[in-house]
Amino acid sequence: MLGVDIAIAVVVLGGLIGRPRFRIVRQFERGVVFRWGRVLGRPREAGIAVLRPFSDRLVRVNTQIITAPVPAQEGITRDNVTVRVDAVVYYRVLDPVRALVEVQDYTFAMIQVAQTSLRSIIGKSELDDLLSNREQLNQGLAVLLESPAVGWGIHIDRVEIKDVALPESMKRTMARQAEADRERRARIITADGELQASKKLAQAADVMADSPAALQLRLLQTMVEVASEKSSTVILPFPVELLRFLERSAPPHAAQAAEAQAAAQRAATRVELSAAEEAKQLAALEDAPAAIAPTPEIPDVDVAAAEHAIDTEAEPETADGASDTRPSIPDTKISDASGDQQLDAKLGRTS
Repeated sequence: MLGVDIAIAVVVLGGLIGRPRFRIVRQFERGVVFRWGRVLGRPREAGIAVLRPFSDRLVRVNTQIITAPVPAQEGITRDNVTVRVDAVVYYRVLDPVRALVEVQDYTFAMIQVAQTSLRSIIGKSELDDLLSNREQLNQGLAVLLESPAVGWGIHIDRVEIKDVALPESMKRTMARQAEADRERRARIITADGELQASKKLAQAADVMADSPAALQLRLLQTMVEVASEKSSTVILPFPVELLRFLERSAPPHAAQAAEAQAAAQRAATRVELSAAEEAKQLAALEDAPAAIAPTPEIPDVDVAAAEHAIDTEAEPETADGASDTRPSIPDTKISDASGDQQLDAKLGRTS
């Protein structure tokens, strides 16, 4: 009896072991079969996958495009501006075997590579590029992600920078810059309009000068425009011909008087300038140091006494007309030092 039970159990167990297992692979999935831990051939396509019991294991891999948001990364741009940038990555698995074998968790690995690549792009770019040239930055970021993803059997579909967060001070600075630029353009447009209007007004003035009646018509039209509004404005028309008559009848000497007054003002201005220059020259002479050396003092000499002494030494003229034998005294300058010494010697001898 015991032997019969054992035989029945062996038959049932053998049937269970030898019975194959069935797994369903969906259309957007690929099935990778591991038999005793090794990859078995190519991935299974969509449909029913037959597996051996106890030896085969099926792993499904999603081949749809996966949307992976990249957390916001804070960095400093090349022009030293602190920004906070976040992005999103679209990728899909092309080789399920390599995605399972080459990397432990390809989803987490892609997120980490996207964060580091985004920081690298921030450091290499300027603020203006982050704000205006996002297409080029997206392409550069996709190239950085594609390099490691190819070895993992993953294809990068596209990468998009979502938002660029700026500091409040930088936002205010950019707002002032934009406001100044708009104000500049508004002033240029206004000046251009005034230039065109002045040209048109000059042409209209030429036309009115050729036709004096046109000015009267323009005056009447202006009166009609003012009268059409509900206002308390009072208009008193004044003939232009009267103004022209008064201008022609002005005394001719008025212009001459104005010219004479202008000439008098110019003369007064020249006199003031000459007086000022003279005062400056006098001040310069007073401030300048004395350039002439002091003259040595000359002792006081009694000239009359000296001449008397010289006359007493000489002999008087004879009665018979003999020539005077008095020695002649050469002309000398009293201020000379040698002449002073000779005069002192003569005075000493007489004394």
